[in-house]
Amino acid sequence: MRLPLTALILALASAGCTPSPAHLFNQAHAAAPADTPFAYAETDITQLQAAMAAGELDSVTLTRAYLERIARLDRSGPRLNAVLELNPDALKEAAALDAERRRGQLRGPLHGIPLLLKDNIGARPMATSAGSLALTGFRPDDAFLVTRLRAAGALILGKTNLSEWANFRASASISGWSARGGQTRNPYRPGYTPCGSSSGSAVAVSANLAAAAVGTETDGSIVCPAAMNGVVGLKPTVGLVSRDGIVPISFSQDTAGPITRSVADAAALLTAMAGRDDADPATATMPGRAVYDYTARLTPDGLRGARIGVLHGPLDQLPGVAPALQHAVGVLRDAGAVVVPVQLPTQGQWEEAEQVVLLHEFKAGMQRYLTRHQAPVRDLDGIIAYNREHADKELVLFGQDLMESAAQADGLGSPAYIAARTQARRLAGPEGIDAVLKADQLDALVAPTTGTAWPIRTGETDAFPGGNYSAAAVAGYPSLSVPMAHVNGLPLGLLFMGTAWSEPKLIELAYDYEQRTRARKPPTFGNDTPR
Repeated sequence: MRLPLTALILALASAGCTPSPAHLFNQAHAAAPADTPFAYAETDITQLQAAMAAGELDSVTLTRAYLERIARLDRSGPRLNAVLELNPDALKEAAALDAERRRGQLRGPLHGIPLLLKDNIGARPMATSAGSLALTGFRPDDAFLVTRLRAAGALILGKTNLSEWANFRASASISGWSARGGQTRNPYRPGYTPCGSSSGSAVAVSANLAAAAVGTETDGSIVCPAAMNGVVGLKPTVGLVSRDGIVPISFSQDTAGPITRSVADAAALLTAMAGRDDADPATATMPGRAVYDYTARLTPDGLRGARIGVLHGPLDQLPGVAPALQHAVGVLRDAGAVVVPVQLPTQGQWEEAEQVVLLHEFKAGMQRYLTRHQAPVRDLDGIIAYNREHADKELVLFGQDLMESAAQADGLGSPAYIAARTQARRLAGPEGIDAVLKADQLDALVAPTTGTAWPIRTGETDAFPGGNYSAAAVAGYPSLSVPMAHVNGLPLGLLFMGTAWSEPKLIELAYDYEQRTRARKPPTFGNDTPR
């Protein structure tokens, strides 16, 4: 459900994209001719592992292929600006993993698989900047999830661009833009938004720049870019994946999660990433075992007998959304699911309270993170001052009013903050998602993730049509977006949501839906010719 390589190259070449800074990329990997077919296009992790097991592929060969493709599409050819920095040790680490394989020392299903990380996740020897020039050269230790991925055999290929500070700098911002990385572009249509803030991670997976990637979400930042770039995005329950080593916004809502080409790949990454961590108290609330194999839920007929609520709302009025959702409902019913039309009784009522929570938690979390890791700036006031001093680079497109408001927020003992946090989670969770699930004895909710991408508007508010993911985000519950359709040549995602810790069920349902939609021609609405 993505553009062919030739169409992508022609579209990007005609778009006049601004080059990425050359110093961010490994100069040793020259680009192949632009029309060379990519040998691993749309290949998932299971297929790559099978080729490695058969001796037909090794990690060095695969890593080099991705590095050359990044050079061709992100640097010296048409430019997506998805990859911010490459791991200078990538080929050396790939060779070490290949040597382990030859000795029969396999670490798991991710052994030798190149992954990209959003640049608010610590991973040495690369910098962790959150896209900001204020953190240039900042190299904290590996985040806990990176330690787990490496232990599982994954190769960290590099860092991806993002909406600066994970899109918590200004109320009027541009998705996918950072001062360090520039503007990330949607591979389906380069002048259109990739959505944020995990834009680079989603674009990289969509354009086959890595086998998979990791993003982070506070409210929509995994599932929205996944939907708008035609890939899978899984936002876990808060506390399933440790946040230690990740530049924070909100400890009530922040989480990291996989962005992949398939539900199976998302399950494999989540299995490696999830686990208890003493440095993140939220992980202590995880029920049962600290390690769960989510790939065990990749079974056929997962939809048979399931009861699914279909959320309807304002997004249904956007072009192509209603017929796409109607088609998806048909797939669910044909698979044996019982489909019930529902509405969240508290839809949107938590927005004001959520903003209060985010402002307070951002200030406190940033202070703790910057001080603990001895960053170049040590608090929110320092970031604001840096941006003012470097306004020609940092504030040239939009301001920092969210940061300024957060700097004025009271401490976490404030009655206003405590009340807002309680209200937001209650309205989105127990009185929202949980109430609807209980009323109709539902296994999950589905809805369009968001609308299709819109044109990037440099220098003005990045108009955003909203999404159906906020309830799960505010409640701290899981959500999983999978490709649903094309509307006028742009991807549209279908969102699966459930109560806390319901990832196994969501994976089961979404996997069955994905397999059934892949078995037929993807539905298209409007003019599906790429432009």
